[in-house]
Amino acid sequence: MEYVMSLVVAAGVAVYLFYALLRPERF
Repeated sequence: MEYVMSLVVAAGVAVYLFYALLRPERF
């Protein structure tokens, strides 16, 4: 279960960084 949680956290961080690169004016 901890493996799934780490995957969810990693996916969230990846999406956050992806949007930060797409829309730098919002950060």
